[in-house]
Amino acid sequence: MKPPRLVLIARRFWPMVGGSTKSLARLAAELVDCGCQATVLTVGWSPRWPKELAYGNVPVVRLSEAPRTSWSTFQYTRAIKHWLRNHFHEYDLVYVSGLREEAGAAIKAVRGRRPVVLRAEETGRHGDCVWQLEARGGYGVKKRCLAADALVGPTPAVIRELKAAGYPPDRTHEIPDGVPIPPPPSWDRQAAARDALGAGHPAMRMPQWTPLVVYAGRLTDDRGLDVLLSAWETVAADWPQARLWLVGEGAYETALREQIELRSLTGRVLLAGIFDDIEEILAAADVYVLPSREGRGSLSLIEAMAAGLPTVATDLPDHRQLSASSGVLLVPPGDASALAGAMQRLLKEPDLGIELGMAGRQRAAAEFPLARVVRKHLQLFESLLGPPGSGPTRAVSPRRLERS
Repeated sequence: MKPPRLVLIARRFWPMVGGSTKSLARLAAELVDCGCQATVLTVGWSPRWPKELAYGNVPVVRLSEAPRTSWSTFQYTRAIKHWLRNHFHEYDLVYVSGLREEAGAAIKAVRGRRPVVLRAEETGRHGDCVWQLEARGGYGVKKRCLAADALVGPTPAVIRELKAAGYPPDRTHEIPDGVPIPPPPSWDRQAAARDALGAGHPAMRMPQWTPLVVYAGRLTDDRGLDVLLSAWETVAADWPQARLWLVGEGAYETALREQIELRSLTGRVLLAGIFDDIEEILAAADVYVLPSREGRGSLSLIEAMAAGLPTVATDLPDHRQLSASSGVLLVPPGDASALAGAMQRLLKEPDLGIELGMAGRQRAAAEFPLARVVRKHLQLFESLLGPPGSGPTRAVSPRRLERS
């Protein structure tokens, strides 16, 4: 078929971090590598950021300032509608991250003349369905979102929530997150990663034999990071040389710094900041931990699985779905004692960690490679755009689609 011309809309995009941001950036880049045309519409969270740039081979257009107030949100949605109407003949399909104001604006702008696909990103109190119930104007946005040609959810929990909210099952599609599959873990690769990180970030320097546990994601109050610090007090008492890295940024960062100091964990817990790519971080680690109280953390869990890391995660629906035969130890949310016990077990039993890590890596390679995600999206787009018509017959490149 003729490769579709796509517009991808997201409130957050590179250099912002987060699971949904990373998923969309990877999807856009892979679609372009397969022969599609794709343009990302987003906002500028800093006045210093350029209005237009390229993320790899993907053009990125920042339409307005970040929507922090009612007025700036109005300007943002107006800019989306203005761009889509002015460039109407330059795209075939619109793909929106989230079911919020930008989704409603896109559907209103195209008025059924182009397919619109909406991707729900999270569940629970921070998810799109709850936002539509509670936010000012959320009901009106939902009415527009119900007219979307298709809805995508990355996990079974997201799909269940969409259906419970009244979205049509026949237009709702589960397409999981995809991740790159790095080389298998080895002592040499771990040592090289630690050397490289230590050379670039002095605070990350540590002896090669030091046990290292990593969390990567948003630093927000729903991620259970206070519970993780409480658990780490127990781990540090038995493993004083062990280190915990918290990789990411967010509103909870100041509170975490205070807790680290109050718990006398300075030097044992590092707020490492943000990284465009955490492959080297994961290669340096011995264990990955995901203590979230709620929401969707499946992407970071899948990345850890792909890296061959044994993982401790809270027993949430999305995590539970990934835990079977995948090297993930589940603990009750909010249970610092259970969290500490699971991390200690993996540090004390390295052979168990290797076994669990390899099981997770095998599942990630089989079920979550980027090529599979791209193929599923292209199949969905083709079903919405109809059979191939006349015009250029340049085929979608199989180069990446066949890679697994």
